[in-house]
Parts: sequence; C-alpha cells; structure tokens
Amino acid sequence: MGCIYRRGKIYWVKYYRNGKPYAESSHSEKQEVAKRLLKIREGEISRGKLPGICFDRIRFDELVEDYLTDYRINNKRTLGKAERCARYLLEEFGGMKVTDITTPRINHYIQKRMDEGISNATINRELAALKRTFNLAARCTPPRVAQIPYIPILSEDNVRKGFLEHGDFLALRDALSSHLKGFVTFAYKTGWRLSEISNLTWSQVNRGQGIVTLNPGETKNREGRTVYLDDELRAIFNQHWKARIKALSYSLTFS
Repeated sequence: MGCIYRRGKIYWVKYYRNGKPYAESSHSEKQEVAKRLLKIREGEISRGKLPGICFDRIRFDELVEDYLTDYRINNKRTLGKAERCARYLLEEFGGMKVTDITTPRINHYIQKRMDEGISNATINRELAALKRTFNLAARCTPPRVAQIPYIPILSEDNVRKGFLEHGDFLALRDALSSHLKGFVTFAYKTGWRLSEISNLTWSQVNRGQGIVTLNPGETKNREGRTVYLDDELRAIFNQHWKARIKALSYSLTFS
C-alpha cells in the first residue's frame, strides 16, 4: 500500500515495489492529482511493471549508446550508417528524457528534416534507427522505456528508373495471371532481386508498420535492407495474408 503526504504545498506519493520504497512528487497542490498518480503507480506495480518514475531518469543519449553498442558487438557492416543516423537524432533529442519523446515531438523532427531538403528515403533511415533504438531499450532487462512511441514512416518513390517504362509495366502486369501481379508489382517498385523476393517469409513482413526487411546476409552485399510499403503494396500484402489465413482455415477444416 502507498500513501500520500505533503512537502510544503505540494502533494507527494510513496509506494513500494519488491520492498523498495519510491517517493514521487505529484507537482500539484491538489490531493486528487496525487491520488490519481498513486493509483497509476500501484497499477503498474501490480502488473509487474517498473513504476513510471524509473523511466523519467533515463536520457535518450543512453539509449543511443546502447543502439551503437549493438552494432559494434555484432560487427555489423552498416555501423557507419548507424552512426550518421545517431548523430542527427542526437542533435534533436540529445539530453531529453525518453518519456518526453512522443509522436508529436518526432513529427517536429520529421518536418525539420524535410524543411532542410532531406529526402523521404533518408529521413526514413533515421526513423528506422530511432525505432530500433526504442525496441532495444524495451527488450532490456530491466526495460529502459515504458512504451515505444508511434513513429510514422514517410512514403517513398521506390520505382527504379531506366528499366521499364511505367506504361509498359502496367501493360505487362495486366497481362499476367492474378497470382503473379503482386509479385511483379513488388519487384518493379523495389528493384529487389528475384531470389530476394521469392525467398521472403511472413516473419520478414510487418504489415502493421508497412515494412519488409531483408536481414544481413540475405542480400548480395551481405547488408540488411528495408523497404517501406506504399498503399498499393500494403494492399497486396494484406490480400495475400487474408488468402493465406483462408487456405489454412480450409486445410484445418478438412484435415
């Protein structure tokens, strides 16, 4: 059980987790505010989570160092690219508490980079680095963030130029059997090799975020690669997913 008390005019709360006491200011002169805060903290503890105050002490710089350390200890060839992304992220979020890095704050960063004339593809690489930074922090023991903020992804023009005119592509696609249309569309828009596409598995597809990933070692240059799906490609993957689920259900029904 926790308690509420006052320091001067400000109400504070005190609670315990595994026998360790935590004291936290409600930053308010109203007792009801303190009661709500105490209820939130007790709810977090009852669910086995660290109280939110633990994450208020963690700075973004610490997460970035963990992100770069992950690249170094795994000897990733893209360390240089990761360091460049980290440098720009630190210019914007360096010194900030992780709890203050919210979606509106991230959108501000995106707008700033766009105003600087940076391409959507480059900004997306930086956002991918930001997302991985938070994912690594969430997987730590104990976790270093309470939640991962929603990080939007910008649309990209991934169509490779000089290989097939768009009108010719449309004519080719329309002449194909229905089960090949999605495959060819993905190849045309991403420029990925035939083997890279044909060997894709659903574990490499994040339909919610609209991302398809090739892990290091799965590409010709041995480096990982990520593509951000536009609306057309999202619809294609969702259609194939539904067909897969339907086929599995049919198989189970008649097995």
